[in-house]
Amino acid sequence: MRKSRLVTLALSLTAALGATIVTAVPAQAAATDRYVALGDSYASGVGAGSYTTESGSCKRSNNAYPALYATNVKPASYRSVACSGATTTSVINTQLSALTSTTTLVSVQVGGNDVGFANIMTSCVLYGTTQCVAAVDAAMVKARNDLPRLLDNVYNGIKTRSPSARVVVVGYPVFYQLNTPCVGLSDTARAKINEGINLVDDIIRSRAGAHGFRFADVRSAFVGHQLCSYNEKWLHALNILDIGVSYHPTAAGQSGGNYPVFRSIAG
Repeated sequence: MRKSRLVTLALSLTAALGATIVTAVPAQAAATDRYVALGDSYASGVGAGSYTTESGSCKRSNNAYPALYATNVKPASYRSVACSGATTTSVINTQLSALTSTTTLVSVQVGGNDVGFANIMTSCVLYGTTQCVAAVDAAMVKARNDLPRLLDNVYNGIKTRSPSARVVVVGYPVFYQLNTPCVGLSDTARAKINEGINLVDDIIRSRAGAHGFRFADVRSAFVGHQLCSYNEKWLHALNILDIGVSYHPTAAGQSGGNYPVFRSIAG
């Protein structure tokens, strides 16, 4: 009888604990979230197609990870103000106003344009290895000297406007798989570009952590699907016919790379 009672008690406690765990899962609370997405073309979904009419030149895609989160999780409200070409300054000037004191979830992905991602890739494609390496080196100096302060300005603004929100800072995928046969840029140039992206991501992660924000590191998710990899590419290569999508995630990169990482952290 004593053993039977202990078993019954244990089962009762397990059931109660299970109920507690279920109610504590972040996804359970997501239905009440008021979610705002901020950032640049990687957040708006340039390269993923299915752009919304209202977004115009900002090119916000229904296939971007913020939109996928809104579709699948169904928060109480969702608004993306992410925009192609955004910098930390333009996020502050034109996007932070979308945040309020009732915002409970914020995603932000910005910083690449502040160090000149587009100009770097132009130099690398048009002018060869020497100028490519020089362009990345110059961008890395700028990243070390300026990017922490610029990111702090954005993150402080988010905290001021939405002090109670969960904030997820999303990083950038590394472009190239190395040590594989690949046409186009030299091995040296591809390795240098990757080095620059890794530095930017590491700075973003550091500053996000300093503000108590979570960092969504998408680099591992894209491994095996980068440019020069053998599997399906989740990044657009240089596209002369549609230059703006070059080096941006495809729809598959958004759904298979960015979204799962963001979802796991955002809840």
